[in-house]
Amino acid sequence: MTQVTDAPTTGLDECLAQCRELLSTPVGEIAAAWKRSHPGGKVVGCFPVYTPVELIHASGALPLGVIGGGNQLEIAHADARFQSFVCSIIKSTLELGLIEKLNDIDCMFFQSICDPARNLSSVFKRNFPQMTVEYAHLPQAMGSRWALDYLVSEYRRLLAILEKLVGHPVTDDDLRRSIASYNRARSLVRRLYEIRRTEPERLSLTESYVLTRAGTLMPVEDHIRLLEKALVGLSQRSAKPKDRIRVITEGTFCEQPPLELLEAIEEAGCYVLDDDLLQGWRWFLDDLSLDVPPLQALAQGYLNGGVYSGTKHDTREPKAKHLIDKVAAMKADAVIILAAKFCEPALFDYALYKQALERQEIPHLLLEFDEKMWVFDRIRTEVETFVESMLFE
Repeated sequence: MTQVTDAPTTGLDECLAQCRELLSTPVGEIAAAWKRSHPGGKVVGCFPVYTPVELIHASGALPLGVIGGGNQLEIAHADARFQSFVCSIIKSTLELGLIEKLNDIDCMFFQSICDPARNLSSVFKRNFPQMTVEYAHLPQAMGSRWALDYLVSEYRRLLAILEKLVGHPVTDDDLRRSIASYNRARSLVRRLYEIRRTEPERLSLTESYVLTRAGTLMPVEDHIRLLEKALVGLSQRSAKPKDRIRVITEGTFCEQPPLELLEAIEEAGCYVLDDDLLQGWRWFLDDLSLDVPPLQALAQGYLNGGVYSGTKHDTREPKAKHLIDKVAAMKADAVIILAAKFCEPALFDYALYKQALERQEIPHLLLEFDEKMWVFDRIRTEVETFVESMLFE
């Protein structure tokens, strides 16, 4: 596993190489390596979409993204625990546990994002009794006057579980320090996205993704240093714009596509200006307040300052409005709906997106994927055809 250090770096390319090596390292090995360097430390696995990582970090444990097994893992045991029409990330996450690749993870957090995620939490509890498994019941009535108090109480419950896990109390000062650290990390990620929006020729979707994904696999302090180094290197990079269409992707808030799929979309002729990849790890649109009680700041951020997600039911805004607004704000040419197979939230949303996009006469393309894909020719051809139809119409 590559560690981010304070040693001099040769620039952006070295940061990207570090990230790619980290992403190729099994999550269980990352957990084991961290525990070797932090004797007595605890690791908390974070299943998508949204985990309050600030609570975990404040307790002294390591929040570690457990986001499926990718396309390097064969499913041999998990199929017996779930139906055939369940998304790949559910099965591959369970498979990691069944083949003892999560033994160094002390706790797993799941959230109310969909029925399979709820069921996976229960299956983990039955199959891994040595592991603390918790399910966060996030509010569904976002506009309710009771939602804030409810979410604060839910965070307080989760914090008590973490305190028991690590064996010591967590203070408000601990929480504020963690919020400040994640504010900084997210602000740097927002800077990456700003560059992609304004100068997409300087930073690709795949590069932005690996820099962001690395933050799910290392302490936030290391991620901040890595992003700062990468941004310095990026400031020295120049590139000429290519003849590509400007697109936004939507639908990848939970299960993550293979890197090769993201590369295929770009190579087919797209500048991807924005996406909802790794949404739970860059959830907040702005910094959380440090001037209110920390649990309240987290709850307010989720309820009123969080990004749109198909797993969050907010009746205060029509479902497709955020997507139409992004297209207009970024002057995008088209939208690619990149949805995981059998992902009900993403595919339910697509019906509403399709109507809204057609009303606004915005071209769009629906692509379905699963994390275990390893052949991308068909998708590359579909995107190339879509791009050519726009460039040469």
